[in-house]
Order: sequence, then structure tokens, then C-alpha cells
Amino acid sequence: MASAVELKEIASQVRRDIVRMVHGVQSGHPGGSLGCTDFLTTLYFNTMERKEGFSMDGIGEDLFFLSNGHISPVFYSVLARSGYFDIKELGSFRKINSRLQGHPTTHEHLPGIRVASGSLGQGMSVAIGAALAKKMNGDTNTVFSLHGDGELDEGQNWEAILFAAHHKVDNLIATIDFNGQQIDGSTKKVMNLGDIKQKFEVFDWTVLEMDGNDFDDVIATLAKAKSHTGQGKPICIVMKTIMGKGVDFMEGTHEWHGIAPNDAQLAKALAQLPETLGDY
Repeated sequence: MASAVELKEIASQVRRDIVRMVHGVQSGHPGGSLGCTDFLTTLYFNTMERKEGFSMDGIGEDLFFLSNGHISPVFYSVLARSGYFDIKELGSFRKINSRLQGHPTTHEHLPGIRVASGSLGQGMSVAIGAALAKKMNGDTNTVFSLHGDGELDEGQNWEAILFAAHHKVDNLIATIDFNGQQIDGSTKKVMNLGDIKQKFEVFDWTVLEMDGNDFDDVIATLAKAKSHTGQGKPICIVMKTIMGKGVDFMEGTHEWHGIAPNDAQLAKALAQLPETLGDY
């Protein structure tokens, strides 16, 4: 279990991976990936109970489902850095015949990927299904999922949120990346989400809030969320993050949702991100 200091070092390397991967093919989504780096690093290196190796059934271990699949760069980096596949494979991101496509897919048989994602709004349903399967199998482990705030514009989410509460899916911890940005602008401008915490509470979920870019808060809140499992309600974490976190000229703007840095911008970004574990 990595400490906050160790997690910070890992996250710096993950952020380097993200900007290099996206720059290498001049394609991809750096903004949300950088914002969610601290969360995913903590989840895989501190919080989740994981087995050695990888099997699709996931029995006897915690599971994670990425719903907003366009932030695949951070997911691939964290998977590689936590041992699912060789970090050198990160250099194949979005290239022809690569297992690391722009949105994660299962037919590529990449270890760590349990569902194809990126068609926004579907991940909540998938995570609920996996959580119910664990209950049916007598498996006491937890299912985690991550969703974008702009993704909540998709109606399927709310049908699933109702379903989870009704069926007491209390082994699910769904995190909403609340960065206030989506591809066309701020969430307030595109489709104001209002009070997300209140909405989930009205739908009869247990709701926690955290700063997704503060390791101490992420560690503590994920532990608290786990302590609420088995109490009859699904759990939601409303996670405030800064899009583009760690690279000053990318921070807080939707403009870096889905564009790649040029050579000069890459150099500027890497100068802000210490190399801690060695580049791929």
C-alpha cells in the first residue's frame, strides 16, 4: 500500500506518460486524464484489493470500470505502472494494431480492461451488473467506477442510479469526476448539473465529497467509502478535480479536453513533471 508521498511520485510519472502518449500520435484526451491521475493512482496503488495476474471473472478481488473511456491515457499508464503489462507498450498508444486504442476495448485482450468503454452513459449500468454478480456469487469485494460530470447528461445514468438504489447495490462505489468541463465548454453552460450531491442523495445513495487532487483526502475518502459498503445503499463520491492538473497551461479549461500538445508544449509540460520512475 503506497503512502501519499509515494503516490505523488507515481502520479508525476503517470502524468508524463499521458502527455507523451498523446503527443506521440497527436491524438487523445489529456485534460481529463491529468485531472483524474491522482484518483486512479491511489485506487490502484493504495485502495483496491487486487490479485496477481489478470482474469476476466474478477472473483475475490475489487474491480474497476472506467465509464468515461476517452481518458484512456491515464488508465493505460496506471495499469502498466501497476504491473498489468509492460510499460514499453505505452509507446504504441492509438497506433495501428495496438492494444491501446483511443477508447479501451476488450477484443484486444489487454490485461486490466474488463469492458469496452467510451460510449458515454453505459459504465454505471456495467458496474451495477458486476456488483450484482458479486453479490450472487457470495463475493464480498467492491466494485469501483469512474464517470465524467458531463457524462451525466446521458439519461441512461439516471435509470441506472434509480436501479442501484432500488436493488440495494451496496457494494458499488461510483465516483463522479466533477471538473466542471466537457468537450464544448463548461458544464454550467452546456447543461447545468445543479447540485450533484443532492441529486444522488434524493435518489437514495450515500454520498461523499473529496478533492480529487489531494492525496490525503483521496486516500481517506476512498477508505471511508469502503466502510459504507454493505449498509444497504450504493455509494457515490463527488470528486472535485482540475482538468489538466499538473500542467499549468492546460489547467481548468475545456480546450485541452481532446487536443494534443505540440513539440514546444510537450517540452514545457514535461519540465513541470518530474521523471520519478523512468519514462517508457
